[in-house]
Amino acid sequence: MNNTNKGIKVAVGMSGGVDSSVSAYLLREAGYDVTGVYMQCWDARADGCRADEDRADAVVVAAKLGIRFEHLDFINEYKAKVIDYFYSEYEKGRTPNPDVMCNKEIKFGMFMKWALNNGFDMVATGHYARVEQDLSSGNYLLKKGMDDLKDQSYFLYLLNQKQLSRSLFPIGSMLKKEVRELAKDVGIPTYNKPDSVGICFIGEVDIKEFLKKRLPENPGEVIDTKGEVIGKHQGIHFYTIGQRHGFDVTKYTGLPMYVVGKDVTSNRLIVGFAKDVNCFEFDVSDLHWISSKPADKFYCEARVRHLGSLHRAKVSLYDGTAVVNLKEPIFGVAPGQSAVFYDGDTVMGGGIIC
Repeated sequence: MNNTNKGIKVAVGMSGGVDSSVSAYLLREAGYDVTGVYMQCWDARADGCRADEDRADAVVVAAKLGIRFEHLDFINEYKAKVIDYFYSEYEKGRTPNPDVMCNKEIKFGMFMKWALNNGFDMVATGHYARVEQDLSSGNYLLKKGMDDLKDQSYFLYLLNQKQLSRSLFPIGSMLKKEVRELAKDVGIPTYNKPDSVGICFIGEVDIKEFLKKRLPENPGEVIDTKGEVIGKHQGIHFYTIGQRHGFDVTKYTGLPMYVVGKDVTSNRLIVGFAKDVNCFEFDVSDLHWISSKPADKFYCEARVRHLGSLHRAKVSLYDGTAVVNLKEPIFGVAPGQSAVFYDGDTVMGGGIIC
């Protein structure tokens, strides 16, 4: 065991999956004083929720590693800070990313606050991302995970300097296959557990059915880009830009049609062809910069969805808003999504597409 980190107390968020399990193992081997923490954020009785199963897996792994274990109940906070935001954004006709808000408010908000208030020095998670300190400025940098197919830096762009200074991502420099191989080699029982998918802390759910729990169907007209009524929809909050199915078109066009816009006021869904969904320019508000604000005009790579392609972009800043111009178009840029800016493998920051 490495004694370099002896005495440094780390609370590692353990979801019951292989990534957080290996993170806890690596921290223990590095000499940290490790406590595993399971955060319950959703009612275990709800559809799609595997909280009981996941907590049981986390308990087994913690026992296997010989580390302490804590169970935190963030159900009410998660509902107020993440789920209410999720519904509110869809009701406005936007497409939010609940995982971004979950990381800000729960994992690096409530969880980090709890950890620091209870004598821990650091928190750790199983994210595929990296934190490095710039020795010249002293600023902490958020970098992409080494596994391009698992990189989760997109979800973390709202973290600030204090949060990054207290965060560890033990598997950020590993490939997913290496994580599973290590877990198997050291006897971690979750080594072959399938990756979690769906909404953060809830799991795999049908988004439309999930929305219908609070947002009822509200049928309206489908119009083309010229304003002609050509069909009907079930409620514009059920659709996102670039979506191809789920609405009824009564006029045959010969080509597939996609959602290109929403008129919330008139409850009309606007559809067009693939070329109409390609976007060369968009605006971004609610900007957040991880270390320092860049120049008013800068070049970078932009990403508008998790693991989406990185696109070369010119960004111009005006009074708290960024105008993003692309060399090549992005398909399906939707208001409410997060746009994240990269300088090589370093996350500069990002904001909300408006």
